[in-house]
Amino acid sequence: MTQHPAFELVRDETIADINSRALLYRHIKTGAEVLSLVNEDENKVFGVTFKTPPEDSTGVAHILEHSVLCGSRKYPVKKPFVELLKGSMHTFLNAMTFPDKTAYPVASQNLKDFYNLVDVYLDAVFFPLISEDTFRQEGWHYELESAEAPLIYKGVVFNEMKGVFSSPDAVMRDLSQRSLYPDITYGKSSGGDPKVIPELTYKDFKRFHERFYHPSNTRAFFSGDDDPARRLEILDSYFSEFEAAPVDAEVGLQPRFNEPRQLSGSYAGTIDGDKRRDGMVSVNWLIDPPADREESLSHGMLSYLLAGTAAAPLRKALTESGLGEGMTGGGIGQGMRQPMASFGMKGIDPEDAPKVEALILDTLKAVAERGFAPEQIEAATNTFEFSLRENNTGSFPRGMSWMFSALGTWLHGGDPLEPLQFEAPLATVKEKAANGHFEREVRRLFLDNAHRTTVTLSADPEQGAREAAAEAATLAEIRAGMDAAAITDTVEQTERLKALQEAVDPPEALAKIPTLTLADLDRNIRTVPIEIGTLEGARLFYHDLPTLGILYLDLGFDLHVLDRELLPYLPLFGRALLQTGTGKEDFVSLTQRIGRTTGGIAQHRGLSARQDGNGSAAWFFLSGKAVPDKFADMLTIMGEVLLDAQLGNRERFRQMALEEKAGFESRLVPAGHSMVDTRLKSSLTEAGWIAEQMSGVSYYEFLKGLIRKIDTDWAAVGATLKRMRDLLFNRGRMVVNVTADGSLWERARGELGAFVASLPHASPADADWALQLAPRSEGLIIPAQVNYVGKGGNLKALGFALSGASSVVLKFLNTTYLWDKVRVQGGAYGGSSRFDLTSGNFSFVSYRDPNLLRTLDAYDGAARALRNEIGEGDLTRSIIGVIGDVDGYEFPDAKGYSSMWRQLTGTTDELRQRRRDEILGTSRADFTAMAEALEAVAAKGHVVVLGGEAGLTAANTQRPGLLEIKKVM
Repeated sequence: MTQHPAFELVRDETIADINSRALLYRHIKTGAEVLSLVNEDENKVFGVTFKTPPEDSTGVAHILEHSVLCGSRKYPVKKPFVELLKGSMHTFLNAMTFPDKTAYPVASQNLKDFYNLVDVYLDAVFFPLISEDTFRQEGWHYELESAEAPLIYKGVVFNEMKGVFSSPDAVMRDLSQRSLYPDITYGKSSGGDPKVIPELTYKDFKRFHERFYHPSNTRAFFSGDDDPARRLEILDSYFSEFEAAPVDAEVGLQPRFNEPRQLSGSYAGTIDGDKRRDGMVSVNWLIDPPADREESLSHGMLSYLLAGTAAAPLRKALTESGLGEGMTGGGIGQGMRQPMASFGMKGIDPEDAPKVEALILDTLKAVAERGFAPEQIEAATNTFEFSLRENNTGSFPRGMSWMFSALGTWLHGGDPLEPLQFEAPLATVKEKAANGHFEREVRRLFLDNAHRTTVTLSADPEQGAREAAAEAATLAEIRAGMDAAAITDTVEQTERLKALQEAVDPPEALAKIPTLTLADLDRNIRTVPIEIGTLEGARLFYHDLPTLGILYLDLGFDLHVLDRELLPYLPLFGRALLQTGTGKEDFVSLTQRIGRTTGGIAQHRGLSARQDGNGSAAWFFLSGKAVPDKFADMLTIMGEVLLDAQLGNRERFRQMALEEKAGFESRLVPAGHSMVDTRLKSSLTEAGWIAEQMSGVSYYEFLKGLIRKIDTDWAAVGATLKRMRDLLFNRGRMVVNVTADGSLWERARGELGAFVASLPHASPADADWALQLAPRSEGLIIPAQVNYVGKGGNLKALGFALSGASSVVLKFLNTTYLWDKVRVQGGAYGGSSRFDLTSGNFSFVSYRDPNLLRTLDAYDGAARALRNEIGEGDLTRSIIGVIGDVDGYEFPDAKGYSSMWRQLTGTTDELRQRRRDEILGTSRADFTAMAEALEAVAAKGHVVVLGGEAGLTAANTQRPGLLEIKKVM
């Protein structure tokens, strides 16, 4: 038994479902609660979470989440969080604000590094400095650069939330949640409403920390293979400094409505064309807290049954209705004490909102009356069971998923161990499913539930300008009310904050941040076992790894056989393979068969420059996973999908094109920095150009034209899709990648060989893409209150010699100069540089940025920052951080895929080792070399900005000819 005199052991159980021993403690002095999972996971996880229910929409919890990581008692530097980003081996490092809690999780595979992260985070949350200047920087403040200048708002969270509310989907989520919970904390914006954030005072900000950030309101969590006794020692060293102080942080229950309610709103957007498609509608329900793990599993499975796949009845009814372009909402959420459920549609005529609402309710009624097909129930239960047993969380640490699962009940006085167990409750749900359980749940949770709201949104082309004018008028009124002393004080406050932001932390303070040393780093690369051969004419890669009885298969097809004009079709072509059905069954039956017999089959693309500089590695993949007894079934499905998909299904393809367009529009604002980065690099290399055709602004333009072409010349579209299939799916230009342990591979090899032999045998020549790449500077107009500012170039073309040390230099640049200039001083949510060592492509990008020209000036000044003297500590931390990035945690399937991709791009282990040696050997000379490269980017690079029309026009007025402006949305 793991015990400590400061803690009372409340529970000690072995949870076989997650291969962990669970120890639940209560800190005797303060009442802090601790869940300690002991297992063999080398990716160790820690998290400290507080109940933080906001009473208003000032964003106080969110601003505090940012601010506590800006210096603490033990680590009195401006940005210990950034120092950890720079110089830690972390596999996860962040903080999150939720509607009712704030969580601070970290993870690392290195034990010493893990303890360093834990200590910095504990000191940050319990003993933060949170000065008034930090509050102003991270939250909001008035900025007045001179007595004659206009007064403006600045602040990282203020601008972050302006960016959030520039997304129609975010506006819909916010309004839907508020509509269901008007009387409790869930009816507030925990992130902060930009119109309300300036109401928050420093006094209230401090009071919020004093009230909620206390051990008596703490849920601490550990998981991994570290010493469980050491965990308690670390926690007690902090908890014991406090006295018990019961915290009233209870999240009350929303009183139920007697009848459904209707709400409407608007977002800043455009109305395009005669037939309006700018509307969104969401039908929402408040759900009672799940009684136990069985009910929460039931909620998740019901959501999947209704809308989890393209063949699910509610999603299918909506997409086939012709009323809109794509579905919104996904069913019952799991994150709040009283969950909410949402189903809706985007891309509708706002006048059709009642029709969408009626269709949702009618479909639910039909499901309740007719029931789900047995095949659909079987597919859903198999999908859930496979996922629970595999427990593959991708790049997200597995222990962290357990932490958030436990918090779902733990936060509100429930059993934190219950959500970690699934065998018994899943068996019960499966048994009930065969006896009409889900049909009864549809009636109980939706049809008979009067606590329902229907929210309709429509675009308002004037809203953005109106909101900007209203903010300007408010600020003008505030400024007019300032006397001379107040103006002088605000100017001095602005100057003081800028001086603090530009100040450098003393070396002795920085030295207090715990860090590894270079001696703690492994000097050798991590390798993955690989056998390279052929299989019936295809290239074969096999990786002998422990996969818990699952076989992972990737089938890759070389895109170079396609003519260049076919490439934009690929995302929809890939979807059509899995979502149009085959000659033997419609897409509903196919989707159910995939769910019943496999762990999933998915299509995706791989794209990169090649190490030899010879064009690009551009591949289409069909990937699947299955247990041995179902491997043959999976191969049969994959063969039918590749060779017999019903690509001539016009209506289904049109629905997918509309969904794809709506999905792009949803991503455009939240992922604006990525869109800018893709656009910048589209004119630099072949791989960059292809990425733009398949995922960038050019792809969006293609989609709009394709939808028109589907309506006017379907024969040509259908012929194109069939030609793509004939060109692509030939084993002469194919790779087969298998990841499984040896015994599974021996069982499957014969079946896989027969499958590959059944595919067409041809080796089409490469198409002539003959690209003419011509960089140009662009301003892309979207309805947003913030900008995404990019500038870049190809360093190889500019004469720069590429080296692994470049990553170290840019790690330093991102976490010092760009963090300070673009985020801290500029008020953007983020600013960074990106560099692809393979292609030589380099870019600066900013995220949710209130500036444009100022940010470009910051980019152009980056070279000067690299010419300043760098301390040994900064250099070491940056090296450590890059090694941490290189050695990121991967599950076995990801290791197998990464190993294959290295083969396809020509990335040998010898090259990887050389790059690692270059990283570890980074010197001052590498900083000077990068400074010279960035000077070339400043002089010759091109600019891409995504943002509002007014800001782009103003930039061109101040710097004539800077941008070629065009409208995107």
